[in-house]
Amino acid sequence: MIRCLVVDDEPLALNILEDYISKMPSLQLVKATTNPIEALTMVQDGGIDLVFLDVQMPELTGIQFLRIANGKAKVILTTAYPQYALEGYELDVVDYLLKPIAFDRFFKSVQKAQGLIQPAAKPAAPAEPVQQDDFMSDFIFVKTEHKIQKVYLHDILFIEGLKDYVSIFTPAERIITLQGMKKMEDALPPKHFIRVHKSYIVSINKIDSIERSRIFIGDKIIPVGDTYRDEFFKIVDGKNI
Repeated sequence: MIRCLVVDDEPLALNILEDYISKMPSLQLVKATTNPIEALTMVQDGGIDLVFLDVQMPELTGIQFLRIANGKAKVILTTAYPQYALEGYELDVVDYLLKPIAFDRFFKSVQKAQGLIQPAAKPAAPAEPVQQDDFMSDFIFVKTEHKIQKVYLHDILFIEGLKDYVSIFTPAERIITLQGMKKMEDALPPKHFIRVHKSYIVSINKIDSIERSRIFIGDKIIPVGDTYRDEFFKIVDGKNI
């Protein structure tokens, strides 16, 4: 068993990783905490093999944590910000997971960590180079009225297509772009986004609930069109692990 620790200042992120860890027989969760100082003390005391570590935390950043821990446990960084990847790899992290984290990507990282922590059971895989395309796919650029705007995928709640333009809804704003729904759909990773109606694309991770043929995201109700219903519920059923 690999004894692991989860450190993130967002309780929702902790819950997701706790759930993923519970599905892995090779992992034993010692603690999930929002307190990086407590986590660092546990690592320094020994007995922790693997840390899932958020980068952006108020008391102690993940990069600072790594430098102080000085290799006493293997670390997988988790963050919504790809710009820290190169620095993380320079500090010899096992892997770098971009939020929202898909289970298949998490599984791959755990396999890599297991090869490093338990080399007798599985030969250590060679370190993978940082692929720029992995990080470029975490955002898109859209043309608005006065500028070209970067939109992070993890911020998108849903997208609504109207007659002559598309609206991208995030928790902070509504971004209007003169771009067709088909082009927008093609630009988004299908494992995180799905077309559910001729006028709507939703972020799968942002769905709060589903009632019959209606999707609830916050206070927004989005219909599931007849054309898209079978494929949508097939994907939803596949998420019920």
